[in-house]
Amino acid sequence: MSGATEGTGLHADVLDRLGTAIAAGTIGPGEVLRAEELGDRYGVSRTVVREAVRVLESMGLVRSRRRVGTTVSPRGQWNVHDPRVIRWRLDGPGRDEQLRSLSELRCGVEPLAAELAADRATPEQCGVLVGAVMDMTAHGRAGDLFAYLEADQLFHRTLLAASGNEMVAALGDVVAEVLAGRTRHHLMPRRPEPEAIRLHRDVADAVRAGDAPAAGAAMREILREADAAMRAGVTRAPDQRL
Repeated sequence: MSGATEGTGLHADVLDRLGTAIAAGTIGPGEVLRAEELGDRYGVSRTVVREAVRVLESMGLVRSRRRVGTTVSPRGQWNVHDPRVIRWRLDGPGRDEQLRSLSELRCGVEPLAAELAADRATPEQCGVLVGAVMDMTAHGRAGDLFAYLEADQLFHRTLLAASGNEMVAALGDVVAEVLAGRTRHHLMPRRPEPEAIRLHRDVADAVRAGDAPAAGAAMREILREADAAMRAGVTRAPDQRL
C-alpha cells in the first residue's frame, strides 16, 4: 500500500470517528480539539488529525479561533444537509430525531419534485425511472436489500433531478443517505413491501404521462408507507431484524 493511500485511509477513519463522536455528543459543544491529544488517542500523526479537522470545519462541526484553538460547534452551526453528517447522526443516539427531521424534509420536497417532473422530465429520465422500478421489483422479490437500495436511490435521485429545479435536485445525496440509513440500521422489512414498489411504479407512470397531481399523490403515499415501515423497524425486536 502506498503512503498516499494509507494516509487517505487513516484520514477517513479519523474523520468518521471524530464525526460520529461529535454527532453523538460524546465530544460536546465547546470542547477543544487538540491535534496532539487526538493523534495519541487514534494512533495517527498530527497531520492526519489536522486534515480530518479541516473537513469537520468545512461541515460546520468545529470552529478554529485564535488563542482558543479548534472547538466543537453547537448543532445550529452544522451543515445538517451534508450526507456524512446525516450518516453520523443516524449512527448515534439521536437517530429517531434525525429520521423525523429527514422524513419531514422529504414530505415537503419530494411530492413537489414529482409534480414538477411530470412537466419537465426528459424521455431519458423517464426511462431511468421505469428501469429503476423494474430493478426494485426484481431485487425485492429476491430479497437483495442492498441491490434494491441502489435501484431505490437511483429512482429518487433521478426524480429530484427531473424536477428541473437545481435546489431540489441538490437534495439527491440527502435522500440517498436517508435510504441507505434505513437499510444499514435494519429499518426496512426483510423483503420490500410490494405496495411500496407499486407506488414507485405509479410515480413513474404519472411522470411519463405528464400527470402532475397523480405523481404528487403517489409520492405522498410512498412517504407515508416509508414512515410506517421505519416506525415498525424502530419498534421491532432485535431478533426480528435482519
